Amino acid sequence: MTTKTAVFALLAMWGVGTCLPAIAEEGAKPGGSGLTDRVWVQQDTDLPGAMQVFLSDGTLISDSCWETHRLSAWKQVDETHVSWEEDGMPIEAEIVSLTSDELVLKSPVGEQRFKPAEVPYVCPDMPKD
Repeated sequence: MTTKTAVFALLAMWGVGTCLPAIAEEGAKPGGSGLTDRVWVQQDTDLPGAMQVFLSDGTLISDSCWETHRLSAWKQVDETHVSWEEDGMPIEAEIVSLTSDELVLKSPVGEQRFKPAEVPYVCPDMPKD
């Protein structure tokens, strides 16, 4: 994964250049069932826009409409487990299900369901405290 591709993925998540494809990697398989190089949007939360992007270069982009984005190193431990570090703590998640339409991860915070991001997407206005 090139730096250019990572920048495009971040811009797509931020809603900049909303004509960018959800899969920024040249040669990536649209509609494939791969984990990497896709913007995955969390489905089972009341807060909109929680996203994970597992880049093939080992970078995990975590972002949402209410928090600052985070870049972490991630790795595929085995066929059904991934791990990354968050605030200095190692996180391991089980890949419960992975299809072209859904990613289900089970981590210490519970089960999380994701679907591929729809393009274009812009975060809704969030109330400011």
